[in-house]
Amino acid sequence: MGVFSKIFTWWNGSTVGTSWTLMRRGRKVGQDEFGNTYFEARDAKDSYDGRKRRYVTYTGYAEPSKIPPEWHAWMHYITDVPPSEQPLARQPWEADHQPNFTGSGRAYRPKGAIVHDTGAQKQQDHYQAWVP
Repeated sequence: MGVFSKIFTWWNGSTVGTSWTLMRRGRKVGQDEFGNTYFEARDAKDSYDGRKRRYVTYTGYAEPSKIPPEWHAWMHYITDVPPSEQPLARQPWEADHQPNFTGSGRAYRPKGAIVHDTGAQKQQDHYQAWVP
């Protein structure tokens, strides 16, 4: 099943066509702690603004929120030097990057939410409906 998923699916890693294009036109720049691999075009001939295009191939499900902040800055041309060559200095107050968990079992559910930890709707004693 691995070969067929590489050929026909794009949502769980790069397809054969994407891998071929990146091998032919791009150069590998680095890899992050989640296993995502980053590439940059060898020339700017396909670009509309004269800059070299930048690409990412995801490990597993293609979810853009899995890109850490330092690589996000490089992907969006905020920094010119990739984090693999010049890592950004981390501040002691910075938390580790986590992808967006919305829609999953690890989604943030604050206290008082309709669905909170148990997955069932709870009656809130402190809630009073507004009566006009």
